[in-house]
Amino acid sequence: MAAGSRGFLKLSFLICLISIANTFGAAAAAGQWDILAEKSGGAGGNTGGVVAEFPPSCNRIECPGYSVVESGNGYEIRRYNSSVWITTLPIQDISLVDATRTGFFLLFDYIQGKNGYGQTIEMTAPVVTDVLPSDGPFCESSFTVSFYVPAKNQADPPPAEGLHVQRWATTYVAVRQFSGFVADYDVGVEAATLQASLADTKWADPVAKGGDGPAAGKIQYSVAQYNSPFEFSGRVNEIWFSFQM
Repeated sequence: MAAGSRGFLKLSFLICLISIANTFGAAAAAGQWDILAEKSGGAGGNTGGVVAEFPPSCNRIECPGYSVVESGNGYEIRRYNSSVWITTLPIQDISLVDATRTGFFLLFDYIQGKNGYGQTIEMTAPVVTDVLPSDGPFCESSFTVSFYVPAKNQADPPPAEGLHVQRWATTYVAVRQFSGFVADYDVGVEAATLQASLADTKWADPVAKGGDGPAAGKIQYSVAQYNSPFEFSGRVNEIWFSFQM
């Protein structure tokens, strides 16, 4: 089996574990999360990531505003202000990397003027890929990819076929950062490490309940990427678990 195929299957397995945890409760999947956490150094371990630091790219381009609620052992809790995002329709895939690539090019065309207003829009960060695990065949998941809409465009973001506008209310996010280029298997390990870090904290229950809409009752698992594909050093990525308080 090719290395890429093995990576995709590993991610599928990890996402299936999240789905199992949602269905049967965290206790049923705790052993699996513990194994993965040990491989990545445990709740306080390190796979090359840090709890969180202000992404350097946000000093160059616009990013959504947030405040830090708490910095803990292996996690950061943020409160994001209300904001506007442009988002793809769901992309069915077994690979987060492939789904993100597909969504990115749709959104890049949008900001280059392929929208209802023919308007060019400034690039922002991060590019966020949301994952909604599925119990379907091969645990193929549903991915959506989003760009943050610059503040000057948020009052009237251009419409576009195949994309829709999301308006976030105030949102809480549990965060873990990691570096390098995003790979399917690494994302699963980093997500498991964040899950382990949150165990036995006051944030564990709200995170387990997930967000609103399709994410209600499920962990809203997202990957935020802050760098251009052409930047090879100083890359910042984040695992996000979104939840409501």
